[in-house]
Amino acid sequence: MTTPTDTEIIEATRHWLEKAVIGLNLCPFAKSVYVKNQVRFVVSHAPHIDALLEELERELQLLDDTDPEEVDTTLLIHPDILTDFLDYNDFLDIADDVVEELGFAGILQVASFHPDYQFEGTEQDDIENFTNRSPYPTLHLLRESSIDRAVEAFPEADAIYEKNIATMKELGHEGWAALGLNNPSKQH
Repeated sequence: MTTPTDTEIIEATRHWLEKAVIGLNLCPFAKSVYVKNQVRFVVSHAPHIDALLEELERELQLLDDTDPEEVDTTLLIHPDILTDFLDYNDFLDIADDVVEELGFAGILQVASFHPDYQFEGTEQDDIENFTNRSPYPTLHLLRESSIDRAVEAFPEADAIYEKNIATMKELGHEGWAALGLNNPSKQH
């Protein structure tokens, strides 16, 4: 078992963005910021939750301080910690508390992606879970203003979830695997 380099982690994440998120149009807002190089990729090697929280705080502050034309969104990838989905899911409440404590509620938010993502009420292998399955545990930091602009441009934004489930069911597990989106965090 070899430990992936930061470059390999970012490349796997880019591949997932290009093939799944953008390629399958799971998020119709992702392509524009990605092609304009406005997505910041940060690999965290935090050894424990407190260190990850410090990095989350720094990245939220940096995103707030940076012009959206330069960095519109950040993917904080943390391959070494919160690899268990239930632990990760519990951490999301803490991440939301950090957003609130820093005064960013209504300005920034944290979305979640994980290699073992599982929506409530689904089975582990249900294909709809794959809409949120990234190569590594990832906190997606995004601006509320960007979401508002995207929703204006895509008036049926509330239908995205249903469309994504239909896309995934049509694609199936074989189609997902054919995209080369097997979980690299389980291969190392």
